[in-house]
Amino acid sequence: MRLPEPFVARMREELGAEQGAALCAALDTAPPTSLRWNPAKTLPAERCGEPVPWSPEGRYLPSRPQFTLDSDLHAGAYYVQEASSQFLAHLLTEADIAGARVLDLCAAPGGKSTQIAALMAGQGLLVCNEPVPNRAQILSRNVERMGVRNAVVVSALPDALAPRFPAFFDRILVDAPCSGEGMFRKNDEAILQWSPENVALCAQRQQEILEQADLMLRIGGRMVYSTCTFSPEEDEQCILQFLDTHPLYRLIQVPLYDGMQHGLIKDAQSAIRLWPHKL
Repeated sequence: MRLPEPFVARMREELGAEQGAALCAALDTAPPTSLRWNPAKTLPAERCGEPVPWSPEGRYLPSRPQFTLDSDLHAGAYYVQEASSQFLAHLLTEADIAGARVLDLCAAPGGKSTQIAALMAGQGLLVCNEPVPNRAQILSRNVERMGVRNAVVVSALPDALAPRFPAFFDRILVDAPCSGEGMFRKNDEAILQWSPENVALCAQRQQEILEQADLMLRIGGRMVYSTCTFSPEEDEQCILQFLDTHPLYRLIQVPLYDGMQHGLIKDAQSAIRLWPHKL
């Protein structure tokens, strides 16, 4: 399916003709298959694969197997998760999280939640929230399948959740619903639903979600904001707008991982982009 023309034009303008064309070409091909082994389970040595540089349990596979027929998957030995999304949990948990209270605010289907849980090693409390009930059921099944024992799964809109947890969490991940440009190569529906108007709508919704997340983060806590889109309105501009109205927050520098520096653009505001045509 053809990528939306306004998106192609914007990427060529933002990245330049050569890099914009390379990005669009990457989005027009199948993504590499990657998974994350569950350290709480016994792992078969022959199923290792090529390591993901920034995720100790992450592995690239040479081809996509028939996952639905694999008993190891259903037993929770691994989670099928894109390598790029495995980067987030390490940003959230880079500092000591022993006994921490962590919120994954937009958690379904559960890849990031279960990775955070693995890094927490059964200590502290992980609250996994998904506002959409049927997606929350999928999230709950994945948390159970992966053997997470220190998590609570809830289904509530952020403005309903915030009054219950005032300044409660040490860490919050806001992997916000977005216009889904990073999903173009996986989901034709994302291409059909994309429009400049939807980008603007998502940016407004993301600001509303961040407002509620702010109410739940304790002073001195850490928040990680992420999307699977390339739109500056939903990424850098969204972060800067939030900082303009929340002076208690500061941006922090985070370490990069060997083998991925070439795939990142890191600007003065400490925003990180993982480009599919470079990683």
